[in-house]
Amino acid sequence: MSELRLPNLFGLKFPGLAPHDRGAPIVPERSVSGRTLVLLIAIMTFLSGVTLGGVVLVQKSAIAWSSDVGREVTIQLRPVEGEVMDSNLRTAVALAEATPGVSSARALTLEESEKLLEPWLGKGLDLSAIDIPRLVVVVLGDPAEADLPKLQKDLTAVKGATLDTHAAWRQQLNVMAGTIVASGLLVLALIVTATVLAIIFATRGTMASNREIVDVLHFIGASNNFIAGEFQGRFLTIGFRGGLIGGIGAIAFFILVGLAAGSMVPQEANQQLGILFGRFALGIDGMLGILAVIPVIAAMTAITSRLTVRRFLRKTS
Repeated sequence: MSELRLPNLFGLKFPGLAPHDRGAPIVPERSVSGRTLVLLIAIMTFLSGVTLGGVVLVQKSAIAWSSDVGREVTIQLRPVEGEVMDSNLRTAVALAEATPGVSSARALTLEESEKLLEPWLGKGLDLSAIDIPRLVVVVLGDPAEADLPKLQKDLTAVKGATLDTHAAWRQQLNVMAGTIVASGLLVLALIVTATVLAIIFATRGTMASNREIVDVLHFIGASNNFIAGEFQGRFLTIGFRGGLIGGIGAIAFFILVGLAAGSMVPQEANQQLGILFGRFALGIDGMLGILAVIPVIAAMTAITSRLTVRRFLRKTS
């Protein structure tokens, strides 16, 4: 008995088909629709990777900010008539060093204090005739064990001295970082939604253009699950290929931007970018996070196509 042969239309494997009969798949890899879908998924993966990387950078910077700010407190000494500033500085340093949990305390010099005012007053001003406040930087060994209420109480003996724990700054930094992270996750969710919708439309278009092929598959006994499985496998390949291109592109983007920020951006702007984004250093965990997007996009592409095909077949059967 001769073997059953089908025209090369599908690229599917059926019992009874000759082993050498390999036809074009329903969604050919090199077709216009296949290449377009790969490009679309690559773009969406790239945008997802860049968004996720930005969220990781901001979160890392926020943690570093909070840790750095939380390990330091500042004693401010305002000029008071009849008080000797140098004596008050020494007293404040001694009180800080005697506080449990304090690692060190240092009074800023007059030149350092004047330099702190340069961003607001400008450079080249002669401040020698002005009594400016002085600062004592207190470094905490363990913020949880530091007895700051005791230090604040002891400082009442020094006229014009106030303790700043930077709690308001930490709260503002955390709120800002939380807002940026939440916005990034929202953008990421929108990108994923747009990708799913694009896959649905691509799958429906492919099903509509290959309706006759699907009818032939039904005629020879192929089940809906089998047809949906073939679509799932094809779209899994397309999704993985597009995800790989987009994921590698996102990692290359952060590497190139990091190099450009270090060589092309002015030093002042580079310092500000470093404070906000940590000099675009994703780290191993950030790169692994972007790479993890690739299989997620591929799986999402395959599952979305399978569900779309099954729903289409139920409506047309």
